Amino acid sequence: MTDDAPICSAKGCRNPAVWVLAWNNPKIHTPERRKTWLACEEHREHLSQFLDMRGFLRDVVALDEWEASAADR
Repeated sequence: MTDDAPICSAKGCRNPAVWVLAWNNPKIHTPERRKTWLACEEHREHLSQFLDMRGFLRDVVALDEWEASAADR
């Protein structure tokens, strides 16, 4: 892993990210706006549940798929 490799967004985690959790807060973001958290395998479910309980989670996508779709834009 290189120093600039994406890492998990979970507090204190330094594992490589493999998932993108796309979310937005409908009270402050427009519907099309997407913020992102990154997750390793271990924290994917926990972070997803945290966002989903608040009604913020919009999508969970593999990091390589997310990067490929961004390159197509």
